Amino acid sequence: MSKETPCIAVCMMDPRTKLCFGCGRTLPEIARWHQMDSAERMAVMEGLAERMAEAGFEPMAQPRQR
Repeated sequence: MSKETPCIAVCMMDPRTKLCFGCGRTLPEIARWHQMDSAERMAVMEGLAERMAEAGFEPMAQPRQR
């Protein structure tokens, strides 16, 4: 995956928090991702670790690049 996406290819939404278990984004953020400019994407990404921690999600390992 590109450095401008937090996607780790674990695409499952938590019904309680409405966050993706893999990256921590919401469905509206995921849907708009490719329309966002780089600064907007980076702003979302900066808050994902805290958002996931508050939701009680354990960080998942990044898949290995082939």
